[in-house]
Amino acid sequence: MEKLEIKGGRKISGTIPISGSKNATLPILAATILTDKKIIIKNIPIVRDVQTMALLLSTIGSNVKLSQKNKKIEIINNNKLKTFAPYNLLKTMRAGILVLGPLLAKYGVAKVSLPGGCSIGSRPIDLHLNALKKMGARIKVKNGYIIASAKKGLRGCLIKFPKISVGATENILIAACFSKGITKLRNCATEPEIKDLIQFLKKIGCRIIQSGKRSINVIGVKKLKSATHKVIFDRIEAGTYIIAAALTNGRAKITDIDPKIISTEINLLNKMKVKIIKKKNHIIVFGSKKIKSINVTTKPYPGFPTDLQAQLMVLMTMANGISTIKENIFENRFMHVSELRRMGAHIQIFGNKAKIYGKSKLYGAEIMATDLRASVCLVLAGLVAKEKTILNRIYHLDRGYEKIEKNCQIVVQKLED
Repeated sequence: MEKLEIKGGRKISGTIPISGSKNATLPILAATILTDKKIIIKNIPIVRDVQTMALLLSTIGSNVKLSQKNKKIEIINNNKLKTFAPYNLLKTMRAGILVLGPLLAKYGVAKVSLPGGCSIGSRPIDLHLNALKKMGARIKVKNGYIIASAKKGLRGCLIKFPKISVGATENILIAACFSKGITKLRNCATEPEIKDLIQFLKKIGCRIIQSGKRSINVIGVKKLKSATHKVIFDRIEAGTYIIAAALTNGRAKITDIDPKIISTEINLLNKMKVKIIKKKNHIIVFGSKKIKSINVTTKPYPGFPTDLQAQLMVLMTMANGISTIKENIFENRFMHVSELRRMGAHIQIFGNKAKIYGKSKLYGAEIMATDLRASVCLVLAGLVAKEKTILNRIYHLDRGYEKIEKNCQIVVQKLED
């Protein structure tokens, strides 16, 4: 079983190129189900979730060619695809649910396993299913599978999401492209990854109009075309390495990014006395030994992302004073706290609020990751801990981070339990 051995006291310095966005690549891959034309997607991250989605597409009949060297995927759907997405592929990847919308829209039927992924809360798919029902789908859940049909096709309608959901916005947006008439989506998520998905959908011939801050109108089409698309950078990976450099008092050049997209994160770290110089497509981060405490609430974009909450918490353990984090997105996203406490962090939890006492002295320990972002949070803690840290369950890291061992100079060992 692979584990990470992390020796503390290392500075994160040098040039770190940021990968393409996992969270943008996955819905774009799902959207390729709609077209029979050749699609080329560039700048993909070589991480496990992307490889799993590529395998899922291959399993249902897509001709998929993934080049790890060139970081691109070519897809052609020569034949009618299967409409069955099995549990063995969706059990480790939440984004697998995104094939439901396009399969149902194109073929009128779909049988898709309930998704798996990180243990960070219920993240119900009711928003996806209720919206598809409004569009004319008949849906039942049986034996762990969503069984959906729309024999006369999906039809456009007004859908107002009761809460902001990235996954539901993506799924229904893709499905609406092949529906009859106009679909009006309201209270949509506006993450940069969704904007990237919209750009891709427009390239293949979908008709999409953003009519307001959280409003999207989709006019259904019947034919689509070939396209090449370059995926945007991974803003969560960028934020992770910015925090890593600040935490370890390093000096890092974070490249291949658009600083405007992560302005919320940069501004917040500036308030914590982290010096960041912004350029056109990169930033330079200067670590600091005088980190200032701060109070943060996670919110949908353009607010502070829940996917950076765990990493920021580690930085807060080094700050002067007491910091707080209020987690407003997922109800179970403090699972990393118990492991940080084992390393010496002083953190109190009150419902969805964490109180972090600064100037903690962290010590190496054998610890266990519970989800993707918790795993990288524990890597960061290991970088500043005294002595050696052993991180178990590193498959969570492989789902979302490319070359993290190289960028953080970490040793990977195959250890026997």
